[in-house]
Amino acid sequence: MSRVVLVSTGGTIASRLDREHGHVTPRAGGDDLLDAVRSQLPDVAVEVDEFCKVPSFNLDLEDAFRLALRIDQHLARPDVLGVAVTHGTDTMEESVFLADLVITFDKPVVFTGAQRHADEYDGDGPRNLIGAIRLAASGLRGLGAVIAFDQEFHAARDVTKTHAYRVGTFTSMEHGKLGEIDGERIILHRRPLLRLTIATAQIEPAVDLIKLTMGADARLLRGAIASGARGMVIEAFGRGNAPLAVLAGVREAIAAGLPVVITSRCPQGRVQPIYGHGGGHDLAAAGAIFAGDLTGVKARILLSVLLGANFAPPAIEARFAALAG
Repeated sequence: MSRVVLVSTGGTIASRLDREHGHVTPRAGGDDLLDAVRSQLPDVAVEVDEFCKVPSFNLDLEDAFRLALRIDQHLARPDVLGVAVTHGTDTMEESVFLADLVITFDKPVVFTGAQRHADEYDGDGPRNLIGAIRLAASGLRGLGAVIAFDQEFHAARDVTKTHAYRVGTFTSMEHGKLGEIDGERIILHRRPLLRLTIATAQIEPAVDLIKLTMGADARLLRGAIASGARGMVIEAFGRGNAPLAVLAGVREAIAAGLPVVITSRCPQGRVQPIYGHGGGHDLAAAGAIFAGDLTGVKARILLSVLLGANFAPPAIEARFAALAG
């Protein structure tokens, strides 16, 4: 019998209120989550794989890579239509993008979760889970890994968390959602064009993300170099600009053999090497890689995967250009 595999990892969707200590923690397993919605999915066979039970802010890149490999193993089975993943929202956009980069099978992979824990009277978890399982069972191919949330689904490359607690937190900014989940209907509006699949047996977690602020200097860059970073991503100003002191640090990092990737701290728009006097033109001349409109967290994931796959600097730059938009 064909089925969907539900891989559970914890997160708010699995969290319950601990009245003794006054906090919420992931306590529900995948079977518990499925039991709460099974009656709404009479036509879908679902198998549960409990990967872990933690808040997503405690996951690291190696955890997310192991999760992606586990998903790929399930997709390799002929009886599996697709995989739904329950995950905390704090780092979901990172895990889904990593999965999109390394998964080798073109079956639906759908991440979902909740903004309200399971003991809240108006929890959003059950509706999101039903939608994710229906999308995973739909047979839609060519979308890569997606996030399904609040009756919409979004491409891994584009999606980001935009609100700390509202249920409609995930958006794709100027790119727009892929489609909608309206009850039992899956409505596809567009397909993602910018996607890569990268074969790798490991990931490089020692990639730092540095956000520039007014008056920033090279201290954080030098600290990353000294502490063993293998690469760094800089969220620069506007179109990809930095103070002269940061430019000096970028030159030092590149001289030390670290790839340096430039993104924008702006939530929309793409970087371009235009300005001098420490701006993007000078950063590019120093050898920095410009990441188009990829966000800083997505650029870090991509660089971590490419370094784990032992790509040389020209190949790293080429792969960033392919996803830059």
